[in-house]
Amino acid sequence: MTLQPRSVSGVEMRKRQAAHIEAPPQAPGQPRQNTCCLCWCGCCKCLWNEDRIERSERQTCTKMDSIEAADEQHPSLEEVLSWARSFEMMLRSLEGREIFQEFLRSEYSEDNLLFWLACEDLKKEANPSVVDEKARIIYEDYVSILSPKEVSLDSRVREGINQTLAEPNNLMYEEAQLQIYTLMHRDSFPRFLNSSVYRDLLASRRRTCLDT
Repeated sequence: MTLQPRSVSGVEMRKRQAAHIEAPPQAPGQPRQNTCCLCWCGCCKCLWNEDRIERSERQTCTKMDSIEAADEQHPSLEEVLSWARSFEMMLRSLEGREIFQEFLRSEYSEDNLLFWLACEDLKKEANPSVVDEKARIIYEDYVSILSPKEVSLDSRVREGINQTLAEPNNLMYEEAQLQIYTLMHRDSFPRFLNSSVYRDLLASRRRTCLDT
């Protein structure tokens, strides 16, 4: 006599699934029973669901690693060469500012660039209370004769700043910023282009182009 497989009704199937969902939690350390491929509930007891979540997390991590790798890309050869043609172009580049700052640090004149950047940030500010605070910080950090980071400004420009301190505005350091910009452009920038910092970076970019 041949036994026919007994069909499972929809009601019975739902009972089995409900029993699986409502099953009491297993004791720690005990292996979890395998669940069938019919598990549609998405509960944490389903091994298939755990594998799906793990794959999704791995894909997310891979995407984040790709984004971080893209953020850490070095400047191209064309960009590095463009810095030699234009001081302004170098300052507009984040990588350019960073490598120039590294060179200035070796010459103990990093504060010139930091002052220029602080002035750029102040010029973008419109909130009066924030302008007051940032203007005061710039003065204390880079203009005051008591500051160890004081930048080189002539007496006329310094006096103009002192007179504006009573009612600071976001353009109060504009003339001082131009003076420091000119100093970096005429004095520090030519030495930077002849420094090992810039030349090593340029050689590295050229090797990368040849390798690709």
